[in-house]
Amino acid sequence: MSALPVEQAYRLADRAEEQRWLVTGLWSEQAVGIVGGEPKCCKSFLALDLAVAVASGTACLRRFPVVRPGRVLLYAAEDALHVVRRRLEGICAAAACDLKDLDVHVITAPSVRLDQAVDRTRLDETIVQLAPRLLVLDPFVRLHRIDENASGEVAPLLAYLRTLQRQHSLAVLVVHHARKSAGNMRAGQALRGSSEFHAWGDSNLYLRRSGHELNLTVEHRAAPSPPSIALELAQRGEALALEVVQSTTAQAPPPTSVDERITSALSGANRALPIAELRALCRVRNVTLYERLTALTDAGRLVRSAEGYRLATLV
Repeated sequence: MSALPVEQAYRLADRAEEQRWLVTGLWSEQAVGIVGGEPKCCKSFLALDLAVAVASGTACLRRFPVVRPGRVLLYAAEDALHVVRRRLEGICAAAACDLKDLDVHVITAPSVRLDQAVDRTRLDETIVQLAPRLLVLDPFVRLHRIDENASGEVAPLLAYLRTLQRQHSLAVLVVHHARKSAGNMRAGQALRGSSEFHAWGDSNLYLRRSGHELNLTVEHRAAPSPPSIALELAQRGEALALEVVQSTTAQAPPPTSVDERITSALSGANRALPIAELRALCRVRNVTLYERLTALTDAGRLVRSAEGYRLATLV
């Protein structure tokens, strides 16, 4: 048996790795987590909006950009396939993309039981075959026959999903119900069943209704959370899609230290800077730089031109 790995203290990293996003501000890169809420809170609509955004590279809810799009694998256990298609069509209409071009693969099996070895093997083989960036499972209650209130039964199933995430380098999104009439509780604590659900997620999105208002709360394990976001289910042709109704100042993605380096470099230059020059000045990886430039441009803080990027205040 080998010894545990160790490192001298002075060799440890002196700062955390920069936050990386699958959907900027909403879902961390390769995160596992919950989209939760009471019945009829549009949980499935939000999960599908995230799926469309990742698969198409369009901004989720038309506000939160996707830097590196990729394939999505979806299992919608409660909805008929024609309902799933209609909802995706409505979201595609809102996102100005075509369903025919959408890289979303839908599992059509009538049942998937993640508490059974045979279905775990089939899911694993499907992931190997398709190599998705995001796996969406909607809802958790249809994926098993365990007691959701028993931590000893819930934890192994969530651990299996965490293993999928690590082995295949993908994000895992699970739709899960909250308790009814739990409005006075913290959103994560209102999830139905064991407290394991709340503890498990790296990125969690919670939907709540108050009268006619629908609000989204975002929680991250390793990043700041934005203010609550007001949403509405809007008509898109013959279908529906969620839309943000809150002011843009509350929609901006959380800042990082890279943002400060970018704005400092641009303010000192008093001109547009190309990507190569910004990367040298900011000393960050290309992926991280592109991610933050996209987020800052979408938030209106930067302007992109043929010469490169400049601060919006300098235009």
